[in-house]
Amino acid sequence: MEVNESMEVNEAAKKYTYEDYMNRDDDVRFELIDGVMYMMSTPASAHQQILAGLHGQLYNFLKGKPCKAYFAPFGVRLSVGEGKDTVLEPDLVVICDKSRIDDRGIAGAPDLVVEVLSPSTSKKDKTLKFYKFLQAGVRELWYIDPADKTVTAYLLRDGEYVLGGIYTDTDSAPVRILDGCLINLQEVFEDL
Repeated sequence: MEVNESMEVNEAAKKYTYEDYMNRDDDVRFELIDGVMYMMSTPASAHQQILAGLHGQLYNFLKGKPCKAYFAPFGVRLSVGEGKDTVLEPDLVVICDKSRIDDRGIAGAPDLVVEVLSPSTSKKDKTLKFYKFLQAGVRELWYIDPADKTVTAYLLRDGEYVLGGIYTDTDSAPVRILDGCLINLQEVFEDL
């Protein structure tokens, strides 16, 4: 199976389908964007620590509420069967409509997507995936940068993303789609 390890896309390359994605080798993680397979690298320890801290706070806030937080690997099927099959695996998602969740992940846009940036994925996360999340209608999108300990939040307004805020490791960042939810970023970044 041909896969892209970079942003270079050969338009003549074979287009893959959701079925190809589901039949891939389970030992290697991929994302499928417009029918092109992109190999995913193994996350660094800082990446995992950030996700653990964030997921812990979200999990505690969401207890007893309809929304739930899930972390990768968790397939987000944004388009299937349209010739441009797209299945992404964001680092963390919050989903409020449980009827769209199945054993393979979620069909459609999560309410919140969080991507922890790394040198090998930052460009793809901020370009290709950014526009896929926008087109799908993800209501809130966060980029967490471990290098400078910041969170950049975007909010969907009238079909466009607007900057919702940039937060540092001394801030509490509001999750705007979850009324009253504040993430203590000092706790998220404390072990870095």
